[in-house]
Amino acid sequence: MGNIKKKQMLFAKPVLGFAAYSGTGKTTLLVKLLPLMKLQGLRVALIKQTHHGFEIDKPGKDSFKLRKAGADQVLLSSGKRCAVITEYEDIIEPDLSELINKLDLKNIDLIMVEGFKHLPFDKIELHRPAIGKKLIFPDDDAVIAVASDENIATDDLPLLNINAPEEVAGFINRWLANQAHRQEKVA
Repeated sequence: MGNIKKKQMLFAKPVLGFAAYSGTGKTTLLVKLLPLMKLQGLRVALIKQTHHGFEIDKPGKDSFKLRKAGADQVLLSSGKRCAVITEYEDIIEPDLSELINKLDLKNIDLIMVEGFKHLPFDKIELHRPAIGKKLIFPDDDAVIAVASDENIATDDLPLLNINAPEEVAGFINRWLANQAHRQEKVA
């Protein structure tokens, strides 16, 4: 197939993806990384792509009843959190840029994305050879590092230990500092 150079997507805030096949441990790693990012004072948003229908609302709750009665959008709000539930008539493929623009960007330092692995934005590939799937980075020049549980050939890309979230967090911090430096040069 070969490594096809795609134009990098540009966003208002640093966006870092985590690309892997199902069962690799994307969510498991992110659950360990998020507290490490918070300890460093980073405000992190997370976008998770899912290929399944899902419910975040519970039957019997007012918001559930209102959505089922025909509301196309329901916004739940309290002093601690806010959630928007949008119903679509047709099945649509979500657009990452549009999803990012729905976030409260003024209160975010970093957006981490689980999924959207085929889009051209910086991402860390998570790879476990035991799963038997091929590596993503040879066909995706947006992969900036590989995190694995085995020593694998990654060409010139950094190889991180998928089971050492502190190591992955350190890499993210260096990447984030580089993003800030790039923004200063552009401004």
